[in-house]
Amino acid sequence: MTPETHSPTGTDDPELGPPPGCPAHGLGPGGLRRLYGPEAEDLGAVYEKLRAEHGTVAPALLHDDVPIWVVLGHSENMHMVSTPSQYCKDNRLWRPMREGEIRPDHPLMPHFAWQPICAHAEGDEHLRLRGAVTGAMSTIDPRGIRRYINRATQHLVNKFCEDGRADLVGQFAEHLPMAVLCEILGMPEEYGDKLVQAARDCLKGSETALVSHAYVMDVLGRLAVRRRAQPEEDFTSHLITHPAALTDDEVREHLRVVLLAAYEATTNLLANVLRLVLTDPGFRAQLKGGQMTVPEAVEQSLWDEPPFSTVFAYFAKQDTELGGQRIRKGDGLLLGIAPGNVDPRVRPDLKANMQGNRAHLAFSGGPHECPGQDIGRAIADVGVDALLTRVPDIQLACEERELRWHESISNRHLVELPVRFAPKPPQEVVLRPGAKQVPGQRPGSARTAAPQPQPAAAEPAVSVAEPATTPEPARRPGLFRRILRWWRIG
Repeated sequence: MTPETHSPTGTDDPELGPPPGCPAHGLGPGGLRRLYGPEAEDLGAVYEKLRAEHGTVAPALLHDDVPIWVVLGHSENMHMVSTPSQYCKDNRLWRPMREGEIRPDHPLMPHFAWQPICAHAEGDEHLRLRGAVTGAMSTIDPRGIRRYINRATQHLVNKFCEDGRADLVGQFAEHLPMAVLCEILGMPEEYGDKLVQAARDCLKGSETALVSHAYVMDVLGRLAVRRRAQPEEDFTSHLITHPAALTDDEVREHLRVVLLAAYEATTNLLANVLRLVLTDPGFRAQLKGGQMTVPEAVEQSLWDEPPFSTVFAYFAKQDTELGGQRIRKGDGLLLGIAPGNVDPRVRPDLKANMQGNRAHLAFSGGPHECPGQDIGRAIADVGVDALLTRVPDIQLACEERELRWHESISNRHLVELPVRFAPKPPQEVVLRPGAKQVPGQRPGSARTAAPQPQPAAAEPAVSVAEPATTPEPARRPGLFRRILRWWRIG
């Protein structure tokens, strides 16, 4: 795919470019809009301009003016992710990558680079890799993880409750998911500010993204070496010992997928739900009055402010057509989650209540549906409920218009969420090491996904009033066994 492929004139003739002084001179080669730089400070506005100019599938440019299609329509996105005969995620098919047009230090290289993971695989190889991950996940218990999320929330709230002020991004939303994921992977000792900051930076496309990515991979590489030498009852050990016999590279890369994708999505989800509660009086009143549950609030947020704006990327396996555009073999297409969620054909009224509707694109769909969606929902459900119970008088400590965002091609997240409340005394919380998972894996798990459990709503969160020091059995039937059966890997 080239910029000329996308050119409205269908040619690269410079004589047919915009005349001097035309606003189009702020665009890139071929008159295409850039998804980075000064021209893209508000990507939501850029997507709407692309929709008005090109329809549901639009040409655009990534960093270094690398051409890409942006899929803006809801049904077009769903068709793309659900038609593996036409589109796949093996980026070795992507023409700019295949022809060496992308520099090794490209800011989006963590997204571009091929890895031996199920998200980039097809057919039997996809089944083998996916089966290893879902097999490891089949040993995990949802009630245990919800208890751990509740305790981790209390621990974080204790750090700021006496101050009467806090930043719910830097002191809460960025830390709760990492604490939970480190416990799941079997590396609670690695949880800390440095890992949190590196994980956030990896997906920003910043100048330091590659350094941050290298740090995260070093942490996961050391974990994999330890667990291969001495397996324990955690996700990483079960992944390593699965009959699919993953290589060291495959283990490390799948740990990266689990950690980074689930962490970034859940951090953004937590911050977005809390912002909605703090800035929309009607929304908060419904929560307090019982007309809305926290899980319903989470679904509304997933429509309005999905954790990932776009996902890079799908690739055309053959010449085809999508949204009236001619897509050529080797073209790359961005999964347009945020623009697809506001497709006027699906949401003619953006203020309409979407709380009971899970048809949003926040977690993609098809064979590569987002792996972290259900554990992310559990962290958001329990974390938000427990936080609001501890500090029910919490209020935004600035004007809503003063809130700042960091926006990249992959996501838009709050920089901070300052709040105030009446100071509260800390509660006694014992963050004991998680109970061990159930040994062994189900026969045949190398080829099939784990069975689906009951919905999260059927599993109430542990009340904040539950004494944190209540004695518990020395060994439960697994800390996380069932919740990650929900976690569909793709």
